[in-house]
Amino acid sequence: MARIVRFVHAQTGPSPRYGVLEDDGHVAVIDPHPFTRFQPSGERVPVEGLHLLAPVIPSKVVCVGKNYVDHAAEMGGEVPDEPLLFLKPSSSVIGPGEPIRIPSDLTTDVHHEAEVAVVIGKLLQRVTPAQAMDGILGYTAANDVTARDLQQRESQWFRGKGFDSFCPLGPAIATGLDAGDLRVRCWVDDELRQDGTTADLVFGIADLIAEVSQVVTLLPSDVILTGTPAGVGPIAPGQRVRVEVEGIGVLDNPVVDRQALGEVVGRDDA
Repeated sequence: MARIVRFVHAQTGPSPRYGVLEDDGHVAVIDPHPFTRFQPSGERVPVEGLHLLAPVIPSKVVCVGKNYVDHAAEMGGEVPDEPLLFLKPSSSVIGPGEPIRIPSDLTTDVHHEAEVAVVIGKLLQRVTPAQAMDGILGYTAANDVTARDLQQRESQWFRGKGFDSFCPLGPAIATGLDAGDLRVRCWVDDELRQDGTTADLVFGIADLIAEVSQVVTLLPSDVILTGTPAGVGPIAPGQRVRVEVEGIGVLDNPVVDRQALGEVVGRDDA
């Protein structure tokens, strides 16, 4: 198993690079990136001083609703007969340590949703479940941040799910990981809110990928969020949200009020 990170470091220059975390506290840099044939560059940088970015900036993020029985129940519904699919825009993606920016002028009820995310490694179009597993690069942790009041008042979930910063991903892509029974936990500050396992997924990962691929072509670096266990709840500016997935690591993000930050006109990690 390897843990692949996307980062910037003073030693390797201002452009984002990919590398593999090593046990001795260094990252072995790879070229050009893990979504094609790559090789070690020969560079090694210390983890100290590393600025981790979102491990991917996908063309699309496909999400699955109500994929745990306990979460469907807490939302006042039953598990659907087939996967409930929706999209988040790529502009909603942020990395470890980046702030979740709550648009307090538009919503008063924003929730965390800890999830395991599948990172696609090659083009998949109308594949079978068996073929789907061959298309996985690895897995990362995700937070499907949701403006619950907007989600519940509209039949389309784009607004409630799609704000900038509403899809934290990271800290790494774990390759070679058996995702059949991974523990998924979420803390808000020091309070443990969610504690589940992927063994309880209603629709398994292979079936989800195959289902999505019947609708849209999945491209390398695309991401599928597999659903959240019970325990979702509100977050507010001043808090921190930590999503931990067994074998992957901890995705830690502060929560801020977007109004207090002013206008953001660009990003430097694309």
